[in-house]
Amino acid sequence: FRELKKKINKDQIIIIRSSVFPGVCNKIQDILKSKNSNISYCPERIVQGKSLIELPKLPQIVSAFNNKAKIHSATLFKNITKKIIFSSILEAELIKLFSNAYRYINFSISNQFYMMCKDLGLDFNKIREFMRDNYDRNINIAQAGFTAGPCLLKDTMQLSSFFKHKFLLGNSAMLVNENLPIYIVKKLSEKVKLRNKIVGILGMSFKAENDDIRDSLSIKLLKYLKS
Repeated sequence: FRELKKKINKDQIIIIRSSVFPGVCNKIQDILKSKNSNISYCPERIVQGKSLIELPKLPQIVSAFNNKAKIHSATLFKNITKKIIFSSILEAELIKLFSNAYRYINFSISNQFYMMCKDLGLDFNKIREFMRDNYDRNINIAQAGFTAGPCLLKDTMQLSSFFKHKFLLGNSAMLVNENLPIYIVKKLSEKVKLRNKIVGILGMSFKAENDDIRDSLSIKLLKYLKS
């Protein structure tokens, strides 16, 4: 942003889209305020790989340091999506981080249940279907599986850091999700002597139908198997 400051003029609107640590937008304002104060934070909330589908459907959060940035940013996004939600800067920063942490924790619940079932010799998928069958309160329980990628863990840990590591649910979710590859190898090694065996891993991206390997737990699984 110090580099950007050399290139912008006072009338331009600067829209921040990335997930940021709470308070970062204020730091950006401090850097740019002598040159430009038209800064808005409009967090992007689409699922990776679904941008063209979700962008027109999802309400857009708009926050800004002044009315000019607020109005211009809202006008831009009204061309893309129907609903605009106005919030303060800090609220918008937390909306994005809370959203990803919420999903990360939800996935960890299913992963914990999966490991509990596995230890009992039961099929979590079967139990999950019975839980959801005509019972709306359980309809959103996630499938078990690797929970990774460049957003969910990072944003959960940003919240943990911001709240001085008192985000107990987030920390517990990290332990559950990040240890799933180790648990799988442990269970596999109880059935098969893995030394000198060839193990095939089908897919190295962090989720299906995607080519992004950032923070992929498949890579963690690979490293653990090699060890």
